[in-house]
Amino acid sequence: MPGVRRRPLILSASMGAGHDTVAAELARRAAACGHEPQVADVLRLLPYGLGGGLRRSYQASVRHFPWAYAGVYGAFLRGGTGPRPSGVPLARLAGDRLTDLVRRLDADVVVSVFHLAAQLTGHLRVRGRLRVPSAVFLVDFAVHRQWLHPGNDQYLCLTDGAAAEVRRALGRPVVTTGPAVAPQFCAPAPGAARWRERFAGQAPGRRPVLLSAGAWGAASRAETTARLLAGAGYLPVVLCGRNAGLRERVARVPGVLVLDWVDDMPGLLSAAYALLDNAAGQTAVQALAAGLPVIGYRPLPGHGVDGVRRMADLGVSELAPDVPGLLTALDRLTEGSPERAERVARGRALFRGDPMAHVTAL
Repeated sequence: MPGVRRRPLILSASMGAGHDTVAAELARRAAACGHEPQVADVLRLLPYGLGGGLRRSYQASVRHFPWAYAGVYGAFLRGGTGPRPSGVPLARLAGDRLTDLVRRLDADVVVSVFHLAAQLTGHLRVRGRLRVPSAVFLVDFAVHRQWLHPGNDQYLCLTDGAAAEVRRALGRPVVTTGPAVAPQFCAPAPGAARWRERFAGQAPGRRPVLLSAGAWGAASRAETTARLLAGAGYLPVVLCGRNAGLRERVARVPGVLVLDWVDDMPGLLSAAYALLDNAAGQTAVQALAAGLPVIGYRPLPGHGVDGVRRMADLGVSELAPDVPGLLTALDRLTEGSPERAERVARGRALFRGDPMAHVTAL
């Protein structure tokens, strides 16, 4: 809204890096329009160290006990009929701290980019304790029930399908905006040339295929996948995040380039041949913005499986069910091929609007 200075409070969660990356981009967009954004971690608003415990348990489960996380996801998050556990009892423990923070910052709108925050703001709005509008930017391709609370004023979704699900479930105003990524991913990347030189020096003539494991380095049988790609004539580039153990294990595989935390993701994505994704998270949408084809392979249980399948259903990626399917999918994506061009166009078409513009207009 031209001439109106807003003070949005963006609620994120330090679960990996994806939610914080989205929150930072929303804050950047708000500041660029003359607003005064603030970002807070909803896990830090929980008392008794509950937020840190929740983060550690989730990290351990997706890294080491994926079957346990699948059970939690099925019980608490996946949609279904009948009574299900709710996230409200945990979320409302942060109620006093959030209302104090809103009052101290004089925030005039709150936007959640994590499902626990959405439960909290919806709960407080229904009870009249949060007196400013609350929006939810639903950053997952697959809508799970903990994102949904009828107390929130508006939902912003990545796809029309997700928006329709929210509308049916809640009857609240919903807008399809597409993902939010930094502008560097949508423009020619200066760092791409350096990455191409590095790839050529590591394995001349081999097409680099990225394996994404997220900030926590959570991946299923990454060493096996890397060995498979190397044997098929590709250069596997494994993104290990901050998981030193994963980096050490994958580094033993011949013909593999192993990376820990990468600061120049726009350049890396622009220089690669394809991305193998297991979570349908922020790295996947950054790849779509950069024009890099995405293939879902060995997705993480729970939201990873659901999100990767939903992306494939949209036609913006492909889900490879097994080794032959993976190699076939990679072979079809040759530079200049119609299938590659169509996949890139579909991915970029997801980016339809600015979520922050709708938030500041509330």
